[in-house]
Amino acid sequence: MIRRELLIAAAFSVVSSAAFAQDTVKIGLILPMTGQQASTGKQIDAAVKLYQARNGTTVAGKKVEVILKDDTGVPDVAKRLAQELVVNDKVAVLAGFGLTPIALAVAPIATQAKVPEVVMAAGTSSITEASPFVVRTSFTLAQSAVPMAEWAVKNGIKKVVTLVTEFGPGLDAEKSFSDKFKADGGTIVENLKVPLRSPDFSPVLQKAADIKPDALFVFVPSGQGAQFVKQFVERGLDKSGIKLIATGDVTDDDQLNGMGDVVIGVINTHNYSANHNSAANKAYVEAFKKANGGLRPNFMSVGGYDGMHMIYEALKKTGGSTDGEKLVAAMKGMAWESPRGPISIDPETRDIIQNIYVRKVDKVDGELYNVEFATIPNVKDPVKAAKK
Repeated sequence: MIRRELLIAAAFSVVSSAAFAQDTVKIGLILPMTGQQASTGKQIDAAVKLYQARNGTTVAGKKVEVILKDDTGVPDVAKRLAQELVVNDKVAVLAGFGLTPIALAVAPIATQAKVPEVVMAAGTSSITEASPFVVRTSFTLAQSAVPMAEWAVKNGIKKVVTLVTEFGPGLDAEKSFSDKFKADGGTIVENLKVPLRSPDFSPVLQKAADIKPDALFVFVPSGQGAQFVKQFVERGLDKSGIKLIATGDVTDDDQLNGMGDVVIGVINTHNYSANHNSAANKAYVEAFKKANGGLRPNFMSVGGYDGMHMIYEALKKTGGSTDGEKLVAAMKGMAWESPRGPISIDPETRDIIQNIYVRKVDKVDGELYNVEFATIPNVKDPVKAAKK
């Protein structure tokens, strides 16, 4: 076992030297292209391709090559793929990571190989603490959950049941929302959970209906919102008088039109809407749809798009050097205008700082959108902020 670890370490050492010298910068893009989270993979892959189509495949005198690998949503598969990408393909950057367990499984490899791990999707707060080489361009669940709690109290909601998926981001969302809601005077009647894989929302929705809270606060990962809403309606909760409030993962732009008019009026908080009113976003949405047969970009897509921007700008700063420590140093403190609005990378935590928008699902030109009506600017991850 020790001999195997030494061989891997030696391979990583050779790889680091080779990657530093090469004329082609390779990015290993690890995404769930099949399985339950396939919509996340599809969105990020499309955004990465769009970024290169709009900005070219050469930066700082070097060709940028993206190698896409399907992790099928399984951490062990992602870990094996990351090892192969570092050792065999000599990638300078690992990127993607649709789910928290996958991002965490790859973190030790990023540390050992001294290769940046650009997290474009996964949203558990602790991910950036798993390796000094992790930099995130997506979001944390707490960034959305805390503003949702603030809005709920200010708008007369006194009793809430929370319903979240039982894994890292869901637990973050539950705790962040509950702590803030209670601190501001609200009451959490019950915390309900569903499994990540093959969730059946019916039993917990029935339980929520029986409790009769003022509102049901929900987090489910991107791609599961349509199934949740379907069962919400089947259980009659849409006519129960219980308000549905959520993080924007539930009213995902990718699936929103398919959910039907029942979601009109749902209040949610998140970092990106395809309806965001800026010139940069309008151009982004138009280009994304044109390149992908009319597919609407969602919040996962901007995590991928901004991740590529950060990698490109870091390479410019290092003059094309692919030394991992130099690349991460270049990423810290970086700031730019994203399709979602102004964003930056916290130099202390390597996590994203971004606007969070309070939105209401409404019809615009015959289509459903998350329409922003309030902005909380420059939100840092509340979980890390609370540790200081």
